[in-house]
Amino acid sequence: MDKSGKYGIVAIACSTGGPQALHKLLPMLPERLGVPIVVLQHMPAGFTKTLATRVNDISALTVKEAENGELLLPDTVYIAQGGKHFEVKGKAGKLYANVYKGPPVNNLRPNADVMFESLIDVNVKSIICVVLTGMGSDGTKGIALLKEKKDVFCITQNEESCVVYGMPRAVELSGLSDASVPLYKIAETISNKIGG
Repeated sequence: MDKSGKYGIVAIACSTGGPQALHKLLPMLPERLGVPIVVLQHMPAGFTKTLATRVNDISALTVKEAENGELLLPDTVYIAQGGKHFEVKGKAGKLYANVYKGPPVNNLRPNADVMFESLIDVNVKSIICVVLTGMGSDGTKGIALLKEKKDVFCITQNEESCVVYGMPRAVELSGLSDASVPLYKIAETISNKIGG
């Protein structure tokens, strides 16, 4: 896995306006991307399964709600469960989902910093992080820590295409964004980075 140094996983975080953004972004990704995609959308328990089902119906990739302990497979999108934290864990060269209740972090559960920070310890050299529309600054700290340890290419949704330009703005202001692009160009940017 990821022996060439090419990207081994795509990690996406979003909040306010995120479901609409995911309905547009995920169907634009190709059927054969070659890596797993993990998505953290701020949502309460009970809503993420419906979101995953709806987006799966219109996407070439398989989209599902993440289950604790499951193997993260290429060409599959795993949406973090609402009301629970989500981490990526590595074991024997493979990636697994770790879904657990745990106390909220900065009043958020799931929390994007928790997800991004979990990628520090997995056996993947290069990671694509994507921050979409959302209120607040969740994800910025996690990406900052991740960039200290890994080769990270960070894509942020530009202000014009965001419902709320909070989370992407925080990443931008911290100097962590490698590309600020409109929503309709994010899938192409991901594909080009992985393919190139």
